[in-house]
Amino acid sequence: MTAPVRTRRARFHELEVSGIRPLTPESVEVSFAVPDELAGEYDYVPGQHVAMRAHLDGREYRRSYSLCRAPQPGSISVAIKRDLGGRFSTWAHSDLRVGDRIDVMVPQGSFTSALADLDHAHVCAIAAGSGITPVMALAHSVLASSPTSRFTLLYTNRSTTDVMFLEELAELKDRYPARLALHHVLSREQRAAPLLSGRLDAERLGRIFDSLIAPAGVDEWFLCGPFDLVELCRAALADAGVPADRVRFELFTTGEPRSATGDAGRPVVVRAGDEVRRIEITLDGQSSVIESPVTAHESILNAALRVRPDVPFACAGGVCGTCRARVVAGSVQMSQNYALEPDELERGYVLTCQSRPTSDVVTIDYDG
Repeated sequence: MTAPVRTRRARFHELEVSGIRPLTPESVEVSFAVPDELAGEYDYVPGQHVAMRAHLDGREYRRSYSLCRAPQPGSISVAIKRDLGGRFSTWAHSDLRVGDRIDVMVPQGSFTSALADLDHAHVCAIAAGSGITPVMALAHSVLASSPTSRFTLLYTNRSTTDVMFLEELAELKDRYPARLALHHVLSREQRAAPLLSGRLDAERLGRIFDSLIAPAGVDEWFLCGPFDLVELCRAALADAGVPADRVRFELFTTGEPRSATGDAGRPVVVRAGDEVRRIEITLDGQSSVIESPVTAHESILNAALRVRPDVPFACAGGVCGTCRARVVAGSVQMSQNYALEPDELERGYVLTCQSRPTSDVVTIDYDG
């Protein structure tokens, strides 16, 4: 039986780094000690993520990373891959040390199993690169939950040296030889099976569905990786007749967020005579009002940060869902959404980093 996803206020707590372990030349696993008094704040469902916050060179950086271990008392772990030019990931690789303390948000996210019963269930994941991170926790959970559950992983990388958790995956296969199917696809390294050698494109994926993984026999799909790969897989599964509600996906981003960086929002000046939108927000039971000039085209998150620097956010790119809030009154336009489920949209939830007011007054509830 899968555990329900717990919705809670996205708060940061300072945690101590308890371990740093190399995974590949460009990735590390970072573990944090969770004190007993915060145990309830950091319990999580496999597939969820945490945001991390650090002040570097006088600037605040926030990045989200998936939890890579099955839930265990007193500890959480994430995997961080060094991004080319990525200030936060480079710092985590070169300067972060055991014993350091860093702000870590409580677990968030809905990239979790919706199956009520995993007996005889077949779950399949397709991951690329660091997209394996949440899949590790999911695979452990599914296989340990029932002696009749099955898990299939299609994992694509450039070469063997790029494969994160290579030894852990091999150990998992040894532990569950009959119930875990593990397929490595390498784009720049020749494998014994030609089908698993080369770039994972629509043609290759179609042949994999025909000969290795029959979509009709899978109860739930998890897709995690760059945008192009996730969209390729979603299209292929739709063509294969897989209902959309059986496919769950999560994107990861590289580089710098394009908006809402730092802890104060993009500066916006309200001048006399400007046409403005009135944005009312509720956070932790306290209400605030912001006037946002129509010409500024600012997001609700950006406006909120100008008066409440504790407003929750992480990626600011519509991916992680940390800035999720409910529209109580008025209307907004959301430019993109890769985090909210259809039922959340029906209940009025939006990603405030991607939403701009379209009515004169809009009321947003972060507590709802």
